Formats: sequence, C-alpha cells, structure tokens
Amino acid sequence: MRIDKVVIPVGEADRVSGLLAVPDGHVKKGVILAHGAGNDMNQPMLAFLAEGLCEAGYLTLRFNFLYKESGRNAPDSPERLYQAWEAAYGFFAEHHAEHIVAAGKSMGGRIASQMVADGRLTVEQLIFLGYPLHAPGKKDRLRDQHLYGINIPMHFFAGTRDRLCDLELLQGVLSRLSAPWDLEVIETADHSFNVPKSISRDPYEIYGRILEKSLEWLGG
Repeated sequence: MRIDKVVIPVGEADRVSGLLAVPDGHVKKGVILAHGAGNDMNQPMLAFLAEGLCEAGYLTLRFNFLYKESGRNAPDSPERLYQAWEAAYGFFAEHHAEHIVAAGKSMGGRIASQMVADGRLTVEQLIFLGYPLHAPGKKDRLRDQHLYGINIPMHFFAGTRDRLCDLELLQGVLSRLSAPWDLEVIETADHSFNVPKSISRDPYEIYGRILEKSLEWLGG
C-alpha cells in the first residue's frame, strides 16, 4: 500500500488537497471518504478507515472541502460543498476507479446523499458514518426527505448517544426507505463514535468494528 498526496482542481480557480491510498495488487472498488463539518481529511477515524479499506484491496480517496483547505472553520455553502465533492469524484473516476462508493462522516455523507438524490453524483453504494438526521435539540426538523429518492444500497453507522441522530427517529426513516439499507448501532457512542472510557479507552477498537462491518457490507 502507498499513500499519494494529490491536488484536486475545483472549478477554474480553486484547489483542494487529497490523500489517495493505493492498494498492492488488484483493486476491488474505489471508496471516497468525505470529512465532517468540524474536522478535515486527517480526522483519525477517516484515516484509519481509509488505510484499512486500502489494505483490503479498496482504492480510497480522502479530500478537504474548500473551507478547510483555506483554514476556515465555518462550512461552505451547500453549492460550494457540492462542487468540492463533484471535483473529488471526477478526479477519482477519471484517473483511478470505475466502481465507486461514497462514504462520509456526518456532513460529508449527508452532502453525498443529497447529490445522489439530485442526480449530481453517480455511485454504487453509500456509507454514513454518523448521519446528522437533525440539529441538536431539533428533532422536529429532520434531514430525511431526499433519502426517500435514493435507490442504491445504504449503510448507516449510528451511536446510541448521538445528539444529531435520535436512533428511534432514524429507524423510522429507514423503515420508509425504498432502497436497501443496513444499520450498525454502536452502543454508548456519540456522534464522533467516542464511548465512555469505562467501556473502552482505545477509540481504535470502535474504528476497527466500523471497518470490519464496512468490509462485510462491501463484500470483503
């Protein structure tokens, strides 16, 4: 396995950084991993998953959204987020992979799913690493309507202490989907998949479980 630093053009004037993990030997599929609103492509869980997937034969790409690339903390407008996702996808599809899976932590996964629903992103499967179903304390305003228009398989990872995704509400949404779906519940985990230290002092135990379940779902 090797990890290459890449530069991805976004439109005519902008660029974002990316990390391409290339497996030794045969490539099974390509997986693009998008970060969440409060982190970047170097977030420990994303790095762990990217390298683990690569070791299992999956070409993986992590990338920064434009606001993180420029050192800002506030996320871009939806359109700018779409543009960065489209650029990463275009780079990946043109140079490296045909069969592509979109995965994302929180915002990164939500944006990908909105683009799939709108026909702006063509992938074979979606993986959600903590889907932000609602804002904290706003369970009456669900971000679910576009999910009903998706027809590709989806895999949701959710923690039982996630303030952005009430598990009962998520299960209700899943029951109404027309596309195939799977749900992996991580007991006592929050939105970032942190668990109390009394249960596990090593976050990589949780990351390892997420990787294992992702590989099972993808086909090994």
